Amino acid sequence: MRSVAEEGGYRRAWLVPGGPLLVDGPIELQTPDGDVVRSDRFVVAVCTCRRSKRFPLCDTSHRKRVRNQDNG
Repeated sequence: MRSVAEEGGYRRAWLVPGGPLLVDGPIELQTPDGDVVRSDRFVVAVCTCRRSKRFPLCDTSHRKRVRNQDNG
């Protein structure tokens, strides 16, 4: 299977304010330490906050957690 780059095409990517980088998939990511992460999803969320337990993929850890307290 040829990559999009080999076929002269472009992958679409967009930043979510306060969230991940979304990339049209499937993709293959290489981390700074040389590990390769592959995802065959049609859109892949790449972590930009580095809080994800699944880094470099996003697990929504960037979302603020708010506890509901019943003031009854």
